[in-house]
Amino acid sequence: VQLQASGGGLVQPGGSLRLSCAASGSILSINTMGWYRQAPGKQREAVASISSGGSTNYAASVKGRFTISRDNAKNTVALQMNSLKPEDTAVYYCFIRFIETFWGQGTLVTVSS
Repeated sequence: VQLQASGGGLVQPGGSLRLSCAASGSILSINTMGWYRQAPGKQREAVASISSGGSTNYAASVKGRFTISRDNAKNTVALQMNSLKPEDTAVYYCFIRFIETFWGQGTLVTVSS
């Protein structure tokens, strides 16, 4: 299983970015996809996840600002990030989880003026 993430970049505080991730390979139809992030000097933390049935979970720090969505037919997941804050600066990693967890390569999001 391989995951390819895209969409990171530099954005000003209050701005928006959309991350995308596509999974390929032998993937079970029942799975969970989502995003973690790791800021400099900090541990990796869960950001948001979505099951193949559409159930979502968000970290408290992003709830109301980020929206996760997926396309089951294409095995893709997206993270719409609005009202970005400097503390959202991190490398964002997408994942897909069924028998085990598979990770993408990470995409850097920098929120700075």
